[in-house]
Amino acid sequence: QVQLVESGGGLVQPGGSLRLSCAASGSIFRVNVMGWYRHAPGKERDLVATITRGGYTSYADSVKGRFTISRDNAKNTMYLQMNSLKPEDTAVYYCNADYLRSAWDDRTLEVWGQGTLVTVSS
Repeated sequence: QVQLVESGGGLVQPGGSLRLSCAASGSIFRVNVMGWYRHAPGKERDLVATITRGGYTSYADSVKGRFTISRDNAKNTMYLQMNSLKPEDTAVYYCNADYLRSAWDDRTLEVWGQGTLVTVSS
């Protein structure tokens, strides 16, 4: 029943911006760490950014200063604001979340979204 749904991908010119969203739904008591990954053609899936429930963030060197990760805990939603986009940012972007499913179960579970395509091209 638990799922993540990404949205906001599309085609954008170099130097442009996009804002991705990732909404968690289902039997979730609390979402802990969330993150964005991307998978470019012919390359391995890479971590883009992470954010804790308290708002602590980290970024890959390739996107630092251009991308901003954020979240709304009340809505169980995470965002990725992407500015100054480059052709090498072209990839399928996936969101990931670690979560607790109930107040009486302290096991951390993991869920992945289906991905949203970002294409940066003239």
